[in-house]
Amino acid sequence: MATADEVPSVPSLEALDRKKGHTFVEPLKKINEGQDVSAFLTSKAYGDIVTFLLQLNRAMFPSYIQSPEPDQKRSAQTWELGSSAVTFSETVRCLRSLLEDLNQIIDEVPPDTRPRRFGNASFRRWYEEVEQRTSVLLYRHLPPTVLEFPMIPGDKRTPADEIKIYFLGSFGSSQRLDYGSGHELNFLAFLGCMWKLGGFDTLNPGNEERGIVLGVIDPYLQLVRRLIKTYTLEPAGSHGVWGLDDHSFIPYIFGSAQYGPSILPNDQIPTEGSLEGTPDPADVAKKTAVDRERDKNMYFGAIGFIHDVKKGPFWEHSPMLYDISGVRAGWGKINKGMVKMYNAEVLSRFPVVQHFRFGSLFNWEQDPNAAPPPSSVHTSNQPVRDGPRPSLENASARAPPPPQEAIKAPWASRPVIMPDPGIGTAAPWANKPTIMSGPDVGTADPWATKPTAMPGPGIGRAAPWANRSAVAADAGLPSTRFPQPSSRDPGATLPRTQMPLRAKDGETDAGNMPPPTKASWAR
Repeated sequence: MATADEVPSVPSLEALDRKKGHTFVEPLKKINEGQDVSAFLTSKAYGDIVTFLLQLNRAMFPSYIQSPEPDQKRSAQTWELGSSAVTFSETVRCLRSLLEDLNQIIDEVPPDTRPRRFGNASFRRWYEEVEQRTSVLLYRHLPPTVLEFPMIPGDKRTPADEIKIYFLGSFGSSQRLDYGSGHELNFLAFLGCMWKLGGFDTLNPGNEERGIVLGVIDPYLQLVRRLIKTYTLEPAGSHGVWGLDDHSFIPYIFGSAQYGPSILPNDQIPTEGSLEGTPDPADVAKKTAVDRERDKNMYFGAIGFIHDVKKGPFWEHSPMLYDISGVRAGWGKINKGMVKMYNAEVLSRFPVVQHFRFGSLFNWEQDPNAAPPPSSVHTSNQPVRDGPRPSLENASARAPPPPQEAIKAPWASRPVIMPDPGIGTAAPWANKPTIMSGPDVGTADPWATKPTAMPGPGIGRAAPWANRSAVAADAGLPSTRFPQPSSRDPGATLPRTQMPLRAKDGETDAGNMPPPTKASWAR
């Protein structure tokens, strides 16, 4: 085993100094337009969120178990869901009890059975119950080290006043009846607040992070999936089929790390390769493989929920995940791409982060050491709200340029002469004057030049598709191509025509399935 001196200083979220005390404030909304996203990407809050996410992600990679024999092959310790190798701390067990209480509130608020078009309105009742019980739930389940964090004398805001904003924002919107990755981000911030206030055990690096992921985040995702299915919550800010997932993102990050290659405490996060014996990434499209792995891996657990709520071919309703399943460089490559995609599709998108609130623990202040955000599609195409009306002093500087002379069209070289109102344009068929007929005279149709003689009851007219060479036996009249029953054989029946079978709409066989397209980062 590696000694303490060999363990590098892995970047982790820094905890606050209890000796200095802290001033807590009410988190407020700061992102109001697209330009604010660029300010967020250089703020202290962004740096803390990314640091905490990468800290949890690294802990989920399998670890090498050093063999006492130098010549013996090293084995790997994996971190599957429900693994007995992960020890839960007291704080993790308390948070699990908190999530169980929220599950019981779902039983107390059944869904409305009346017909509806969108989300179930009973979710508002569930949210109201949670909101009313928030203070009791937090003081019952959070450790004293968090709730009794030293405050600056004279301050009125308590740690619970700031933490509960992120807690209540973690379960969807009671107004829009939806849930998305922005609410998932709030739960990550809720756990980050507890880490900053010293609520988690930091004496055993790696074990507490794995306890947070396996013991808290996964039960939270199970709770959210029950909320979505019970109250039919809509996706919040979803790209539809062109997004990774309608509701969640972080299970794909931690789940791909679970299948990544093994690492030592002083190793960097691998960017390619897979643990020996792990499923192939292409197995996400096979329901049997998903059912086998969903209870052990968070990536396949998220895929399994998609199979539960969506029907049809996987490549059709989840093309992004199907494209990623074609990555051949292993789960390490997928994990690296998922982290980059989370930064681009969640943290850099205005519709997702606009509802995130900033306080003293996740601060809006600019980080002096932060690098300027890279230019991307999302950062360069952000919505801009209407600014204040310009002052009179700058009105001339902001005035629009004078209109330029229009360019004449090629057909506008001659002046257009408008006709006299009494003169009309003669139509091509108006060469001769129309003589109105009297009331007793009918209008002759083009096909009515000759009187039509109606045939007698025994005379028929041959259809255009009739076989004129064939002569009926009885009447001596041309018959149709389809055989008719003979009067000599009253029991005869017409033969049945057989049409070629057509494939039903939407049905494809495996041979017609489109090949996977590599993701932008899957080179």
